[in-house]
Amino acid sequence: MRFEENFATRVSRLKASEIRELLKLLDQPGILSFAGGIPDPALFPTQAFGQAFTDALEGNAQALQYSVSEGYLPLREWIVSEMARNGVTCSVDNIMITSGSQQALDYLGKLFLSPGDTALVGWPTYLGSLAAFNAYEPAFDQLSINGNRAAEDHQSKAAAAGGQVKFAYLSADFANPTGETVDRQGREGVLQLADALDCAVIEDAAYQSLRYDGAPVPPILALEQAQKGSIEACRTIYCGSFSKTLSPGLRVGWVVAATPVIKQLVLMKQAADLHSATINQMAIHRVAEGGFDAHVAGVRDVYRRRRDAMLQALDRFMPKGVRWTKPEGGMFVWVTLPAELDGADLLARSLETEKVAFVPGRAFFADGSGGNSIRLSFSCADETMIAEGMARLGRLITAAKVGQA
Repeated sequence: MRFEENFATRVSRLKASEIRELLKLLDQPGILSFAGGIPDPALFPTQAFGQAFTDALEGNAQALQYSVSEGYLPLREWIVSEMARNGVTCSVDNIMITSGSQQALDYLGKLFLSPGDTALVGWPTYLGSLAAFNAYEPAFDQLSINGNRAAEDHQSKAAAAGGQVKFAYLSADFANPTGETVDRQGREGVLQLADALDCAVIEDAAYQSLRYDGAPVPPILALEQAQKGSIEACRTIYCGSFSKTLSPGLRVGWVVAATPVIKQLVLMKQAADLHSATINQMAIHRVAEGGFDAHVAGVRDVYRRRRDAMLQALDRFMPKGVRWTKPEGGMFVWVTLPAELDGADLLARSLETEKVAFVPGRAFFADGSGGNSIRLSFSCADETMIAEGMARLGRLITAAKVGQA
């Protein structure tokens, strides 16, 4: 059978993740990798999880049983309290547990996007969001966060030409890939634009807990609720995750939204995988309830030192003409190269000569632009590795500049 001739048209839009392919490089000897945006496994609370799984299984067969699609109730109740700390008042009926926030993005793409509809995203934006939304055959347009009338007019005209704008997607805190944070004015601008276009806002809060400097900015959902009073009146859909704080492998995330959205997502969950693994949810709940703040504080201390080491090393080793972001949190630094250099070409040369891995920037742009940029992750590299890696990378970029002269 010629399977390819029977695949759905949307399959042609599916692409392999460049990051997943790069992760395979970790097994090669001598590679200093700043590619994978993954937590350091040495920081996982393994002992706490061991006890949590033991406790969940003792005399409780329900831990291994089918469960409700909405998610484990005590965990949803804990999330209600956590959201309240972030300025969002909601109930368990406004929360659904997902298999990581990546599943939430897939479901939201399925919920909102018909072929030809417009999704507003950053330029650049999280590669996984493009992959999730792309399967539903949208048009992508650049999200403006300034909230002015010109931006509204531009998006309205783009929608008229290419399809209705269904949502604006952004990670407002320490975004993947840039590490940048949208300030309060920018967040309010996104809400203003969404109100003008009558579209949803998808707030990806995967890195919100990993702030190292500066004052926290309220989530977009909190700002909107302060304006409109009730979560039921809000267009913002908040996607949270335990992947960057407790464990990515357990695949536990959540969505907070008005009940009409949650009800539809629950139906999708029932049709897809019935529910997220009950025992994983129970373990996450026990570990979070037993010391979430203390654990995350320790994680932040480690990552802060690594962020500082990377910024210092970049300042020391990068040649003139190279710029980079200075994130207040998260896991990433975004490097902009001289216009004549290409990140993908640089990576190929780096793997052959300097043995340093990173992610070329083009993968994060919906239109394939951004060739002269790269993403560096400091989460899994100690200070010594960072200093050596940035020295090698600076040497590589300097040589590439000379070669282009």
